Amino acid sequence: MSDSDLAYTGASEALRMFRSGQLSPVELLEAQLSRIAASAGSLNAVCFTYADEAMEKARRAEARYAARASDLGPLEGIMTALKDENMMAGKITTYGSVLYAEHVASTNAPVVQRLLDAGAIVHARTTTPEFSCAPFCHSRQWGITRNPWNADFTPGGSSGGSGVALAAGLTTLATGSDIGGSIRIPASACGVVGFKPPYGRVPSTPPFNLDHYNHPGPMARTVEDCLLMQNVLAGPHPQDIASLKPKLELSADRRGVQGWKIAYSLDFGFMEVDPDVRANTLRAVDVFRSLGAEVVEVELPWSWDVYHAAATHHATLFGAWLAEYLDDRQSSLTTYAADFARKSLSVTTRDYLKSLDVEGRIYGHFGPLMEEYDLFLCPTLAVPAVKADFEMRDPLLINGKPIDPYLGWTMAWPFNMLSRCPVLALPSGHAATGVPTGIQLVGRTYDDQAVFRAGFAYESAVGGWFAAPETRPTLPF
Repeated sequence: MSDSDLAYTGASEALRMFRSGQLSPVELLEAQLSRIAASAGSLNAVCFTYADEAMEKARRAEARYAARASDLGPLEGIMTALKDENMMAGKITTYGSVLYAEHVASTNAPVVQRLLDAGAIVHARTTTPEFSCAPFCHSRQWGITRNPWNADFTPGGSSGGSGVALAAGLTTLATGSDIGGSIRIPASACGVVGFKPPYGRVPSTPPFNLDHYNHPGPMARTVEDCLLMQNVLAGPHPQDIASLKPKLELSADRRGVQGWKIAYSLDFGFMEVDPDVRANTLRAVDVFRSLGAEVVEVELPWSWDVYHAAATHHATLFGAWLAEYLDDRQSSLTTYAADFARKSLSVTTRDYLKSLDVEGRIYGHFGPLMEEYDLFLCPTLAVPAVKADFEMRDPLLINGKPIDPYLGWTMAWPFNMLSRCPVLALPSGHAATGVPTGIQLVGRTYDDQAVFRAGFAYESAVGGWFAAPETRPTLPF
């Protein structure tokens, strides 16, 4: 096995090989640490590595597999990268901000503790925009993170470093969080798999565990690996009142979608969508038809008013949280974080109430629609990606028309509004620039199993991703 093939070994495959003795966690770690070092100058996806500690744990896992230990964890020996917002006790967590450059966490976030308890090896921390408040991935703290398929473009955000680390073979699994698309945006732009669980499925920490737009979740290169990680992350937590009981254990259901009815929309009825995104989404639609599903284009009574309601929600809670830094620390903020915080100052509780009314209205249509369909399909992004150094003050055109540069080029945010709907983000192809495009598989409320069942069927039909050198990005190392 070449070093590249080794680094791209998936979690499920690696676990099988660990048990059979064909592969060691030490070998996998060495391959990925080598790629992290080689990619630092070109991709800038990893901000910290924990090589010595990770190697010690890898050797311990190697010995446990050799001894056929009876208590191996579900992720025993699997390399996992943490987004630079997940607190890990004794380690610096900067949240992508120079204000927290030396901040050492005293406790583990729930998702971190669950990964460690499952035997995962945290070998790296991935870059994120400041306070995870942007759909791209650059900050004053970490600089610009670049897309491995085309370095001129962003890998998306806010879990951008995680998306790059997966696409470039720097890790096996990675954490993400999604308050406006922050798992699904980089999943699309990097060509990987990401899951936005229903609100409460994966525990979080205050105050954002109480924001129903907030969804911690897994990122991987395959549907099976994403499911494996989700089963570790999910379940009630004693410190998160919003976490759902009982724990949902997903199965690798490969029965397919024969006889299913699938609804789809290319543009939600009002958005401008890039031609490459449209073409690749229609190809995905054809894949599901070939699998025996009836796929029907539907109309949605949505408009830019729905988008503005989502932006109001973000400003009211997330923006207000950032506004505490609009004091003598303001000069240390990135322009996009400062602008986002200032916007919150003009939002009223009445504005927020109106945004909730819009949320209720769109589900009043979408909920009954989903009684008729097993699944809803749409693009993840309206364009493959924006430029790597894109700012939310920059003008943005799609099909020659000006678009709101905040989230107007993304199509993930409606499903933060429809927060109890699970969403699996999958690759749909590549644009002319080489940047991947993606689709979202949206399920009925809390029906996580259905989106994974459809994801398995789609992945099997298209042959998966990253399995061979020709399906991976061409990297300068």
